[in-house]
Amino acid sequence: MAVEDTLENALSSGFPLPAGDRPVVVAAAPGAGPHRWAGAPSAALDADGSIVLAYRVRDGVGGDHNVLARSADGERFTTIGVLSAGRFGASMVERPALVRVGSGRWRLYVSCATPGTPHWWIGVLEASEPEGLLDAEARRVFEGDRRTTAVKDPVIRHDGRRWEAWLCCHPLDEPGEEDRMSTAYATSEDGLTWEWHGTVLTGRPGAWDARGARLCAVLPDGRACYDGRASREENWFERTGLAAPAGGDGGTPLLVPIEDSPVVDVRYLDVLPLPGGGHRIYYEARLPDQSHELRTELIPPAESSAPQGK
Repeated sequence: MAVEDTLENALSSGFPLPAGDRPVVVAAAPGAGPHRWAGAPSAALDADGSIVLAYRVRDGVGGDHNVLARSADGERFTTIGVLSAGRFGASMVERPALVRVGSGRWRLYVSCATPGTPHWWIGVLEASEPEGLLDAEARRVFEGDRRTTAVKDPVIRHDGRRWEAWLCCHPLDEPGEEDRMSTAYATSEDGLTWEWHGTVLTGRPGAWDARGARLCAVLPDGRACYDGRASREENWFERTGLAAPAGGDGGTPLLVPIEDSPVVDVRYLDVLPLPGGGHRIYYEARLPDQSHELRTELIPPAESSAPQGK
């Protein structure tokens, strides 16, 4: 399929986006004001149909932690446990990636900040059930490089055969400019040792996403959403854009932005396909005082949401 056809299909088929009319608050902002955030979610289905959710809480006073929670309906969650930044020897933690493997085991990939530096790395916990992740031993899987690259905010998929990862990369070569970001792609046979394939999504000079593009979710057909911003001053004020697959050498799934402006003013949109069709989405929404809360919406299948003729 030609790139032009792929882009047209991506635009016309509809991406699961917040409608904004009836969102449910999953986790309230931990306080008022900037840097008091609940969000950066990652959701997965358990065998019993319940939804397990991992998300980040930042309280503005050094109390960063990841939360694991479970829900029967995808809206009302009971906390399983909390993983603090100190649990990983980190000064901060950011977006986790939660994966249920076909064998029934669970993995949680956690973004960790190296104390006293702008460097980030990603570790993984593994257990037979989400509750076991709380006591699992952490293993580093994406080290980044303390001099050149910070890696964080992973999106990770396992199709029963191969592991795929999309990683937000921040260049560290220019002091004070570490907020710049792009998305790299990696694959693995076991989800622990990874092969890098390079950058697959970047912002566009002069556009609303010029400062960078952080992939947030990928649908089975390759369409994706991402966080973007135009400038350093817009750090923490990212908005959501859409991207479509554009081929790539050696099977590397390059992505190209397909809109001239953001499609919705939220961050860290996660899309969970549901067994009966449709999606449940989770995202981080900014409030007027610049605190952030974690919200969810149920997106019905396209055919059932369309008007019915007589």
